[in-house]
Amino acid sequence: MSDLTLRGSDGAPVETSFWQQVGGRPTFERLVRRFYEGVRGDDVLWPMYPEEDLEGAVQRLTGFLEQYWGGPGTYSEQRGHPRLRMRHMPFKVNPLARDRWLQHMRVAVDELGLSPLHREMLWGYLERAAQAMVNTFED
Repeated sequence: MSDLTLRGSDGAPVETSFWQQVGGRPTFERLVRRFYEGVRGDDVLWPMYPEEDLEGAVQRLTGFLEQYWGGPGTYSEQRGHPRLRMRHMPFKVNPLARDRWLQHMRVAVDELGLSPLHREMLWGYLERAAQAMVNTFED
């Protein structure tokens, strides 16, 4: 297994958060907005999202991701513990939905232009999170 610790030119560990290293809120908001552009045209995923409150969905996902990666704790202050699996239980998240979610997120991640290390760290988390949301194997 490789060491994913970010190090400066002197070899010392970098003491900033991932959130800071990738550009803070603007980067995460760009990620999420691009992701939702893909979701809008997806016949499997779009019905799961609140069209009348898409901006709210954008802000919630942005807030969650930025908090997870070391940004402000606004998400938990406003919504409490993330409880991601519980919050997704009303929706049928099967492997097809997971794969579609990852497809749109992959495009959004790739368009950020992150360093290879940052891209792989973010992508690894998103893959694990998407798998954890699967709550049925029915169509």
